[in-house]
Amino acid sequence: MFSAIFPILAGVSILCGSIFSLLAAIGIVRLPDLFTRMHAASKAGTMGAGLMFLAVALISFNGPVILRAFVGFVFLLLTAPVSAHLLARAAYFAKQPMTPLTRIDDLKNAPPPNN
Repeated sequence: MFSAIFPILAGVSILCGSIFSLLAAIGIVRLPDLFTRMHAASKAGTMGAGLMFLAVALISFNGPVILRAFVGFVFLLLTAPVSAHLLARAAYFAKQPMTPLTRIDDLKNAPPPNN
């Protein structure tokens, strides 16, 4: 009974991860500026990849593979938002234009980074 549930859960996880990855790709193509594109890529892409890692962990009945999937997910969860934040900050100080729809600029009065 339990052995039949894990492939179904893995399939649902792969399907949901694929949908999140598709939404991230659509966001990259459709959103107006670099900052909103990076937001879509980092948030939805991380969620999609995390669900794929979950599917790998569910479908394999091998301890080292489950551990690698978990470590990969944790690494992705820790690095993707931080790198997106740092890239967006660097793009802002490199004078990358924002969409005119942007209402709040939190970094307007921030000192530029040291070179």
